[in-house]
Amino acid sequence: MKLSPQQLAKQLTQPLPAIIWLSGDEPLLVLEASDQVRAAARHVGITERQVFHADAQFDWNQLYEANQAMSLFGDRQLLELRLTAKLNDAGRKALVAYAENANPDNLLLVVSDKIEAAQSKAKWFAGVTDAAWWVPIWPVERHQLPAWLRARLQHHGLQIDDDALALLSDRVDGNLLAARQEIDKLLLVSDGTSLTLETVIQAVSDSARFTIFDLADAVLSGDLARSQRVLSGLSAEGIEPPIVLWVLARELRHLVQLAEAQAMGQPMPAVFKRLRIFDKRQGPYQVALRRGDAGLWQRCLILCGDIDATIKGRAAGDPWHKLSALVCEIAQPGVVPV
Repeated sequence: MKLSPQQLAKQLTQPLPAIIWLSGDEPLLVLEASDQVRAAARHVGITERQVFHADAQFDWNQLYEANQAMSLFGDRQLLELRLTAKLNDAGRKALVAYAENANPDNLLLVVSDKIEAAQSKAKWFAGVTDAAWWVPIWPVERHQLPAWLRARLQHHGLQIDDDALALLSDRVDGNLLAARQEIDKLLLVSDGTSLTLETVIQAVSDSARFTIFDLADAVLSGDLARSQRVLSGLSAEGIEPPIVLWVLARELRHLVQLAEAQAMGQPMPAVFKRLRIFDKRQGPYQVALRRGDAGLWQRCLILCGDIDATIKGRAAGDPWHKLSALVCEIAQPGVVPV
């Protein structure tokens, strides 16, 4: 059975299945869901715990033996399987075999990275999850972060004004572990009821973490301030200019093809599908297409060529300064960076 993280807490008050599988790439949310499962297991008398780290050399017989073995003191066991490598054929067969012959005294908690769509449709995965609760855990998107932070603060009895929330969101963007730490800090320094902008300024450090794909979305969406902040963050984290240039050039090539197709009256859903731009990312592209035609995006691609020459030492200038100018031109055409 597939569950959302929000459904998990309520479901854990029901009789537990043989297997609970948590999958996702957001460490904090996976950790918190794991803690919920462990607490529920203790509540029903599962007092012993074995942890297995299943890397590429893992002996899957260990899981079989743990499933068959009786506890020395007759206690029920939580078998925690942490998948640290891509499942091989032996691993898939072992999990299917476990699901078919699970020891009713035990609970198997599987923790893994996110499950890709193709994997979730595989016959072996269905064989496992038929006897399991599968909880796919997705990252908190940028636009969801303020509401997520507000809800966490309200859970602790704290209200936060809009300006303070905006600053807090900026400072922990892309780093939920830091967000939890900063919330814990704010609980200590607050007056116990509310948080103001001044409190957040004084207490919260800048722990934002960005990826090149955060930059792509910000630039396509036309959010110039965020685009420049993400670009500065990538530079500070040591991301190399060629990687940043690669993602921007890729988005521009897509924009050229989309704009040309739009100008010819082609059905855009079919064009998005051909370019393998999935539903979740189509919105930012549509926003960008309203800012300019194929000619604009082709001129931006020419700027990419100049930046590439600068990176390779064939042209003068600072690659990061030129990347900043390119970001401005894509996000808000005609704006010159300071």
